[in-house]
Amino acid sequence: MDAPQLCGRLCDAGGKTGADPAVSSTLFIIAGLPGVGKSTRAAALEAGTGGVRMEPDAWMDELKLDLWDEDRRASIEAMQWRLGRRFLAAGLSVIIEWGTWGRQERLALLEDARALGARVELIWLTAPAEIMLERVTRRGRESPPITMAQIKEWIGLFQVPDADELARYNAVHRH
Repeated sequence: MDAPQLCGRLCDAGGKTGADPAVSSTLFIIAGLPGVGKSTRAAALEAGTGGVRMEPDAWMDELKLDLWDEDRRASIEAMQWRLGRRFLAAGLSVIIEWGTWGRQERLALLEDARALGARVELIWLTAPAEIMLERVTRRGRESPPITMAQIKEWIGLFQVPDADELARYNAVHRH
């Protein structure tokens, strides 16, 4: 969906801030570490659903920012979520491609989206560490490059969704 279409949909929403039962939007939360296929999956969802994709790496690249700058990444993600809530309220689906490593981050997104009347689906992606390293090395986006030691550390930091969390989503897709 291009910018004029988005603007038209938001303008048609009349600036509403609450949920509209006639509006059918979905928040897709893509959870996973670097190199598991989040961007590929998000692009397929974007093409298949017409959803608005929130990908901080692309914004950081466009703004010529360091992908390792966590403060700027957090600011971009906050801006993307402010926009994402507006899109959901207007009836558009939103694809969050932040990795969402933490349970509380995922549940906060879920609660915000539900308050707007949106469905929420979790796409939980995993891959062996060797595949993750191969993919991030091939794309060559990070400088300095991601290392196997970092991937192994991050595997330990990622909060795997438990049964209680999984039960809260309208749908869960694990790949």
